[in-house]
Amino acid sequence: MDLNLLRVLDVLLQEGSVTRAAARLGSSPAAVSRTLAKLRRAAGDPLLVRAGQGLVPTPRALELKDEVAALVHRADRLLGPGPGFTPSDLRRTFTVQAADLVVSGLAGSLTARIRAEAPHVEVIFVPESTEDSGALRDGRVDLEIGAAGHHDPETRTEPLVHSTVLGIARQGNPLFSAPIDPAGFAAAEHIGVSRRGKQQGPIDAALAQLGLRRRVAAVVPGHPSALILASESDLVTIGIAGWLDPFLTALDLRTFPVPLDLPPVELGLAWHPRTAADPAQRWFRNRVRTAMLACSGR
Repeated sequence: MDLNLLRVLDVLLQEGSVTRAAARLGSSPAAVSRTLAKLRRAAGDPLLVRAGQGLVPTPRALELKDEVAALVHRADRLLGPGPGFTPSDLRRTFTVQAADLVVSGLAGSLTARIRAEAPHVEVIFVPESTEDSGALRDGRVDLEIGAAGHHDPETRTEPLVHSTVLGIARQGNPLFSAPIDPAGFAAAEHIGVSRRGKQQGPIDAALAQLGLRRRVAAVVPGHPSALILASESDLVTIGIAGWLDPFLTALDLRTFPVPLDLPPVELGLAWHPRTAADPAQRWFRNRVRTAMLACSGR
């Protein structure tokens, strides 16, 4: 049964007039008359019959009247806009994929903002191991934070901040005994960060253009491990500006400009269009956006 037939019947039973029903429905009397004819055939009953200038319902129509009205109302509630959104009433768990360095810089301020507005909301951070796995598409992840470029075609992205690549070493590292030029940077022993164990990356490509090569003495899967190792040795590593302050203070580390022509790192958000219009998801994305901009100093 076409739901529009029931909607027309509901209005006809309320108005008792084809003309008035057509006006309410934004249709023409002729179209409403054709729909009434379909309803009569489907019900096997006249439903509404002429009585003077109007129409009166048959006994069958009177039996149907309340049920038809209830069905139309339920359909409107089902397909219409959802109820008003109140963060304090929200009970939801959001899953966020992000690099460990971003999580370390972001999680504290983000969860504080979330708790203040929505005390029943939980946030789960997962590592970038789900990258390229369709996690956004199949709903295992609600939001990704990181560099764009690997997403499915339908994924929605929003660039937010540009961060500079910085070198990092312990305060007493011999590297700081002289100005740090490309040759001096290449001569230092380095810590690579790669969850896949890669030893080469953009740093090596930039050095190669200058005829230089560095030695990567160790590769670790995440930035916190690299920073701890740098604080305990003369190895150097890299990170991105705006996300390092808690580590620098705690581990007595020092940053320095990388003496190479490196593009800035662009960080942003990515989400699946399935969640784009959901009020709770929009609210959560706004809170992540605000926290990211605050962490980056913007």
